[in-house]
Amino acid sequence: MPLTEPYDDHLPQEDLVALDGAAGNPDDNVVSETSGASDPAPGDAAAAESEPTLPEPEPTLPEPVRQRIVTLTAAVLPTLPADEVPVPLRRVAKFAPNRRARLGAPAIAAQLTADPLFRQRVTARVLTDAGDLGAAVVEGTAPAAADPVEVAALAYLARPRGWRELIDASGAAVRAEADSAVVAELVREAEQRATRAEHDRAVARVEAEKLRDELARVREELGQLREESRQVARTLRETQARERKATELLATERGRAARASADVDAELRRARARLAEAESAAGVARASAKEARSVDDARLWLLLETIGQAAVGLRRELALDPVDKLPADFVADAFAEQPGTAPASPAARARDTDDPARLDQLLALPRAHLVVDGYNVTKRGFGEMSLEQQRKRLITGLGGIAAQTGDEVTVVFDGAERMHGLPPAPRGVRVLFSRKGETADELIRRLVRAEPSGRPVVVVSSDREVADGVRRHGAYPLGADSLLRRLARS
Repeated sequence: MPLTEPYDDHLPQEDLVALDGAAGNPDDNVVSETSGASDPAPGDAAAAESEPTLPEPEPTLPEPVRQRIVTLTAAVLPTLPADEVPVPLRRVAKFAPNRRARLGAPAIAAQLTADPLFRQRVTARVLTDAGDLGAAVVEGTAPAAADPVEVAALAYLARPRGWRELIDASGAAVRAEADSAVVAELVREAEQRATRAEHDRAVARVEAEKLRDELARVREELGQLREESRQVARTLRETQARERKATELLATERGRAARASADVDAELRRARARLAEAESAAGVARASAKEARSVDDARLWLLLETIGQAAVGLRRELALDPVDKLPADFVADAFAEQPGTAPASPAARARDTDDPARLDQLLALPRAHLVVDGYNVTKRGFGEMSLEQQRKRLITGLGGIAAQTGDEVTVVFDGAERMHGLPPAPRGVRVLFSRKGETADELIRRLVRAEPSGRPVVVVSSDREVADGVRRHGAYPLGADSLLRRLARS
């Protein structure tokens, strides 16, 4: 096996250039080996000169020996003079110590193989550094305690007599060490497996003890479960027996309930028949009572109608018209004829019709009907507002009067058709608009004529023609100021 090793593509660029120089120019600084691969010993010089020898092939070096040779050469390479360092190794000599043997190994190995002179120079320094071991190797002997790799590396460089045997012995020793290491590793693995097996056996014994304990516990629980199962089976049989008895009792009770239900249904039919008879009798009684009540109502109506007609006839017979003066007015007139007393003016008497107390007295009469001349009142009291606001304010005030007195209230406005924008009329207040071709005064007189004789009707209007017209039909006319004062007070 040659000393060189395969091309390393991980080298830096400058290292690749140096190695390419070493590999591409193998003839530079290389001494021809036609005279032999090893330096002749002093005693064999004559024999070497007398007969030519063929170069022997390089021995196959174990990998540790090759690495040690490269390491020794890399260590002494910087100590050589510059002119003694081959050109391919000059760049390698400048590497750091840790990179020199690693990156320059191919070039160093190639140069050692191809350049015997360079190898001799390296050998001289290596043997000097090796001391007694180097001297022993030069003499062709190797101490028994020496490292076989170190001996083989020195023998390869020095090449004494029998150096190939030393290398072979070193290879055998290296292989023996490797084999012993493999055997030791196998022994160690076997011991580890034995230890693990022993541990596994111990764990298995512990697990077996646990399993035995668990088996005993399971058997105990199984016995308990069997006992519980026997008790549950006995309870189940007792429960089934009680269920059969309950089923039989339920069937008996269902029969009794069916008979009782039949009896109840029969009694219910009899009760419904009696109820139908009672309802029929009650209907007859209600019809009789209604008929009797109708007769009583007719008698009462006839009596009241007779009383009303009698009152109307009495008023006609006595020719009693609505009076303009009260008894106190006559007394006041008598006092007015005395000297020093000023007669009452018509304006003072007119104020009676504008008094809100008079309005309250009339509205206190039973079933009184208040009729209001709408615009006559609003234009007198709220003339600065728009017609819509006037109507809204008056209707709202009349709603309060209707709620307080419970009387019927009707307000009449002039208008050919119903105005839009009116609020909903309050409860108890009727809002009317005169038809086309008819005035509110005529509608008010028609309302008064429609009322029955004897019912108190109060008409609020400051129009004298309206007041005279309704007075002839039995109504009580009042001025607009009375209502305005009443509204202002409330």
